[in-house]
Amino acid sequence: MKQRFRLGVDAGGTFTDFVLAEHNGPLRLFKSPSTPEDGTKAIAAGLQQMAEALDMSVGDIIKNCDLCINGTTVALNALIELKGVKVGLLCTAGHEDSIEIRLGHKEEGYRYDASYPPAPQLVPRHLRRPVRGRVLADGSEHEALNEDDILAAIEHFRAEGVESVAISFVWSVRNPAHEQRARELVAQHLPGVFVCSGSEVYPQVREYTRTSTTIVNAYLSPVMGRYVQRIDQFFAELGAHSPVRYFQSNGGLAVGNIMRERAVNAINSGPASAPQAGLYIAKPFGIDNVITVDMGGTSFDITLAKDGQTNLNRNIDFLRHRIGVPMIHVETLGAGGGSIAHINTFGMLEVGPHSAGASPGPACYGKGGERATVTDANLALGYLRPDAVLGGSIRLDQPKARAAIAANVAEPLGISVERAAYGISTLVNMNMANGIRRISIEQGYDPRDFALICAGGATGMHITALAEELGIHTVLVPKFASCLCAFGQVISDVKYNFLASAPMRLHREADLATLNRLFDDMEAKGRSHLRADGFDDGNIRVHRSLEMRYQGQIHECTVEIANGEITPHGAKQILQAFHHRHEALFTYAEPHNPVELVNLECTVSGLVDKPALPNLATGKDGVAQAHDGFRAMLFDDSGRWVETPVYRGEQLKAGNRIVGPAAIEEPTTTVIIRPGWQAVLHESGSYQLTRWAE
Repeated sequence: MKQRFRLGVDAGGTFTDFVLAEHNGPLRLFKSPSTPEDGTKAIAAGLQQMAEALDMSVGDIIKNCDLCINGTTVALNALIELKGVKVGLLCTAGHEDSIEIRLGHKEEGYRYDASYPPAPQLVPRHLRRPVRGRVLADGSEHEALNEDDILAAIEHFRAEGVESVAISFVWSVRNPAHEQRARELVAQHLPGVFVCSGSEVYPQVREYTRTSTTIVNAYLSPVMGRYVQRIDQFFAELGAHSPVRYFQSNGGLAVGNIMRERAVNAINSGPASAPQAGLYIAKPFGIDNVITVDMGGTSFDITLAKDGQTNLNRNIDFLRHRIGVPMIHVETLGAGGGSIAHINTFGMLEVGPHSAGASPGPACYGKGGERATVTDANLALGYLRPDAVLGGSIRLDQPKARAAIAANVAEPLGISVERAAYGISTLVNMNMANGIRRISIEQGYDPRDFALICAGGATGMHITALAEELGIHTVLVPKFASCLCAFGQVISDVKYNFLASAPMRLHREADLATLNRLFDDMEAKGRSHLRADGFDDGNIRVHRSLEMRYQGQIHECTVEIANGEITPHGAKQILQAFHHRHEALFTYAEPHNPVELVNLECTVSGLVDKPALPNLATGKDGVAQAHDGFRAMLFDDSGRWVETPVYRGEQLKAGNRIVGPAAIEEPTTTVIIRPGWQAVLHESGSYQLTRWAE
């Protein structure tokens, strides 16, 4: 850290989280209710809390920040709610319907379900305009570009009020000249309309994926651009010395100008920082397999990292839209503290996916909400302090929570409020456990081989129940769990991903000169961006990979390769690495079959200094000092209340051991330790929860 502070801001659906890291000082956590209509209002409220806590002006805090980092769900929410802009598509004549044909199949799990509805289209049929002109697979021009088609489409877009134009022509990755000319014409005749092309957004082989990715980018970029403009202006007016950095779906940071043009890279902006934070938390324990779970007010996000490496997805269906650019694999469920419990048409209890959000919020917030939520259930079960204050301004109201559960769940089912509350808690736990299974077991990982990392303000009340359900033996709960994603932002590097395509067979006479030129060009672009960001060569790292397949296959696997020139000897090593990787993924290899290269990727990262974890004092007297009385809690469906000891987390010292059942109350989260579990506070500021035997 070059200056006194570094600020991470994670704007969620219910709360906006802040982590202020101080050079050689403590980590400070702050929260404020989110303001979806204008994110700067929530940020201003959080900054005011910081100013009061540090006895400094907001301007002085920002001026003393080397980085202000923002993670946001703006792009994600716009895609979920279909609130992007009106998009027109210019595509090769005859390919107007490729985004609906979708390679001829539905998503996994629905392939043979005739009743499963078609995917929603971000560009309606009348706004997909054909353009004559054709480039072949070798990059040669088979038919000249018909500019009259483009000009006619532009007039149609103007009449329809199109706000953004996506351009995707066949084989533009081999020769982008037609797309570049089309872009020039759109910019000339539709000034002020956003325009992007497939050869820029996703310059790799796969026409459907490239077209879909480009459309999503065009749909979201104007929305993201308006948000970035407000945030950048807000921080500039406060005196920020460096531009705001935004968290990308690939796990790195980028400046606002990049995010304005590539909103598709911001879809998982918030939760994508979780696996890096989880690995950082687990490092003092010698753990490099982690599943990080984040239960906030609106959603439950799950990420996985194996052998210290985050899990990146490419070419996936996200909310039924095919996206090719690299994204941290995040499994998201509608299972947050604000998830609404209701009785369905079959008379059965369901929890989520709809949420009470920040406004009106759960019934216990006292802001007008009347529906029972998970937070209401946790309050009724005794897990939350009856008069607790959330987000610095929301005081919980237990009678309103019980009344909402009674009216919406208990009375319709003819059961007690306590039993209804326990049912809500149990059902949301099952939903979350199933989500963890999807990202672990269904991907070939045994969750018992991983530590469970607790993130989010609500997760601590469910974390030991989840671990029991999944057979996980180790749980880590950092003291700043409620702001873990914001912490992940302040430890993340600036990262640029570059993609290219080079279809060729890898053999003795392969065109290695083209491969080396493409990689060198991508690396040079990344280094140029990072030098402009203030990084010197000593703090720049390059990572290269290839997508390869046996000739005739329709799927590829990713092979990581060494940096530097690819020589004939290096090509042989790449072939061997591919055979090994293919066998690891699919249990077989075919070393005598020809191998094809398809796509290239180069990731260039600027390394950022990491704030240190806390170094807590040790002491045996912490447990007695931290004890803060008892509270009745319900841990099973027997109806038997257990007088449970409660501890103030701020008073505990490193090495202190708490045996369940117990509750540890930190300023921004509560950790429930179920019977049969114990917690030991580590000097790095995390609780290690494990099973124990009397």
